Amino acid sequence: MDLIQYKCPNCGGPLKFDPKTGTHTCEYCRGSFTQAEMDKITDSKEQAGDNAGPASYTSDADQTGDVSGSKVYTCPSCGATIVTDETTAATFCYYCHNPIVLSGRLSGEDKPDYVIPFKISRDKALEIFEKWISRKKYVPKAFYDKKQIEKFTGVYFPYLMYTCNVSGNIDTDAIRTKVYTDGAYETTERSKYHVVRSGDMKVTHVFRNALKKANKVLADGVLPFDYNDDGMQPFNMSYLSGFFAEKRDIESGDMQDEMRQEVKDYAVSQLKSAVAEYGDINVNEDNITVDGEKWEYALMPVWTLTYNDGGRIYYFSINGQTGKTIGELPVDKGRLIRTFLLIFIPVFIALLALFYFVF
Repeated sequence: MDLIQYKCPNCGGPLKFDPKTGTHTCEYCRGSFTQAEMDKITDSKEQAGDNAGPASYTSDADQTGDVSGSKVYTCPSCGATIVTDETTAATFCYYCHNPIVLSGRLSGEDKPDYVIPFKISRDKALEIFEKWISRKKYVPKAFYDKKQIEKFTGVYFPYLMYTCNVSGNIDTDAIRTKVYTDGAYETTERSKYHVVRSGDMKVTHVFRNALKKANKVLADGVLPFDYNDDGMQPFNMSYLSGFFAEKRDIESGDMQDEMRQEVKDYAVSQLKSAVAEYGDINVNEDNITVDGEKWEYALMPVWTLTYNDGGRIYYFSINGQTGKTIGELPVDKGRLIRTFLLIFIPVFIALLALFYFVF
């Protein structure tokens, strides 16, 4: 499997995608390259057979074996051993810290159609985290100490996107109720109608997590992503440089039936809302047709922080494009008990004194 390192054409230093500027930057000479410039330089180097450009390619020999289901590679920069999971598609060398993209895991049928690049930098993500955590009480200090914060990681998570056309109709019996008041008398009028509604709609870009090991609440909680305008780009591996990335291990066929039923249920609910004015509605028959189905594969940006508290994993995540946050925090039980005692004991003593002097 090929490993790719994107290197600065000026000094040979590692290039990383910078969410602040939307460019690929070098930490050494501060060179900066747009995606268009990266593509142009890479294409010219490949045509000339020169690997000294921004993309440095290595051969299949870099894969050295398997270790308990993990894959082992050799870092092309320093020769250190890199151990990855089956789904890891981009990572860092533990020793030289250079970013590495495992291109073979994102090629052929596994190649994503799109990528949404990070828009929020690590500094901005930490600012959002600190603001969020400041409003939370009884969180263990270990959750946000310096060593823990260093684990704050930018990851491209894999999602499948579903698009289809829906058409259908519903046949209902509906009742409209009117109440009239005339002096001391109240009259209720119930009118029964036979109502038929039909319609068409297009469902686009319904996101579904495509990684088995991903926390479902985390993966769904950072949704939605903005795929309009320049939000989503045709996939290019250079966007992954400087971040971690996972490839999908869930296929569209695994969720096809569930997705189709969800769309049908949604269509029925929309058609029912069109007769909501009648009040009581009984659906006699619904006929929903789904066609033009299309699945696409995209990598989406997420900043995430995890914390192991006695075997239970807690997490905090930020949508790397929109800044939406989701998290589940541990509770410092010691602080909680101390706070309770500080409140309860004075109140208890005051009540005892009150009873002593009154009774």
